[in-house]
Amino acid sequence: MIFDTHTHYDDAAFDADREELFNELQKNGISRICNIGSTLKGARDSLALSESHDFIYASIGIHPDEVYDFYVNENAWRAAEEAAERDALKPQDAWKNPVFLELKEMAQHSRSVAIGEIGLDYHGYDIYEVKPSKKLQHYWFERQLELALELGLPVVIHSRNAAADTMEMLRSAHDNGLKCADIHCYSYSRETAVQYLDMGFYLGFGGVVTYEGQKKLTKALEATPADRILLETDCPYLTPVPVRVPGEYSRNSSLYLNHVIRKIAEIKELTPEEVENITWENGNRFYGI
Repeated sequence: MIFDTHTHYDDAAFDADREELFNELQKNGISRICNIGSTLKGARDSLALSESHDFIYASIGIHPDEVYDFYVNENAWRAAEEAAERDALKPQDAWKNPVFLELKEMAQHSRSVAIGEIGLDYHGYDIYEVKPSKKLQHYWFERQLELALELGLPVVIHSRNAAADTMEMLRSAHDNGLKCADIHCYSYSRETAVQYLDMGFYLGFGGVVTYEGQKKLTKALEATPADRILLETDCPYLTPVPVRVPGEYSRNSSLYLNHVIRKIAEIKELTPEEVENITWENGNRFYGI
């Protein structure tokens, strides 16, 4: 049995054939998936999918690039950005925010198993005209970490080009009692991986591990004990080789996890069956299922 611990089946890429694909997944041994919220709508849709499909669970959270979802309109998020720049955002104000309170309510649902994906994303400030500032990302990352601590839930972490700040904030959360985190789509060094592993955290590996030239990622995977590896797709993104064709769009799905499993088995000197069994147990342990 295979546990895909990080999917986005609420994405519009699956609108045309979502139910047919779900049937195919179960026929091909994909026995559990966790659908991850990254926007307010995505969190709602993830929970709805989990309510209507026994093999789907939900993670509730807002991605760092999407934290404007906490505000009713552009004027509100621009005011929040100004306050963040002045270091005038108060932690207690989040607990009056209607969106944050809705997330809390959804996170307490019986099919909700984590807070995420949450974190920091510093990619694209030189590309995108509109992107949440680092300070506003920090504010909502910390608030969602606090929510996870209050509810006793694990967290699913997104971190891109933000290794040092993510480590600092997660170390602080760990010192305050956070025991269970998944560094989703792990992409940093072996040394950083060891620091997360020393805190008892898990690392998520998916299609990227099959790409050419992933020496840093391979070293991180080599250093990761088998019982801390989480299998993921991040679908519809990060399609593995050989399905992935450079320069062309190819939608990822849990059906392609066999390529990731074989690559992890090769690197960890295990059989594919051992990788399936170990990551199945890891996923269930991480999400408390």
